[in-house]
Amino acid sequence: MSSQSFESTRRRLTPKQADTVDRLCAAAVDVLREEDFAGLTVRTVASRAGVGPATAYTYFSSKEHLVAEVFWRRLSGSPRPEPSESGRTGRVVAVLRDIALLLADEPGLSAAVTNALLGGDPDVEHLRGRIGLEIRGRLEGALGAGADPDVLETLELLYAGALLRAGMGYGSYEQLADRLERSATMILE
Repeated sequence: MSSQSFESTRRRLTPKQADTVDRLCAAAVDVLREEDFAGLTVRTVASRAGVGPATAYTYFSSKEHLVAEVFWRRLSGSPRPEPSESGRTGRVVAVLRDIALLLADEPGLSAAVTNALLGGDPDVEHLRGRIGLEIRGRLEGALGAGADPDVLETLELLYAGALLRAGMGYGSYEQLADRLERSATMILE
């Protein structure tokens, strides 16, 4: 198990607790393959994971929190693009493309993530901050030393806007990745 498996938004986890959280996250993805976000409930996920609803609520304050955790785990567990000789633009495009395609094969989950991350639950806000810092770190690394903070912020806004558009159904995540590439290239060149 990775170190992220032993840490949740709310507390440090024992191996048994980490297993329960892993099962809940996997069950949430399974449910989202059959239901949309509106049909997802913590109770349904708990049942699918083989735990009681009270146990699920011990770890997740809401379905938004659960889905945000799933995305955080996917993002933080995904490899960062390898440094390349393709220059700054190529590195930035690789980062944006990797993040955009992270959920491309799971449309139910990707739409749920957009909904979840817009929520006001304090646990979601915490995860949204962690997710933002991870994406910022990846973009900073791709831009290289001495990157213009305004360019970094523009790329963050580009990604956030693209995620929102895709979550609203305005194109697939593959199309999103292509659009991010074109837009980032326009910004950086």
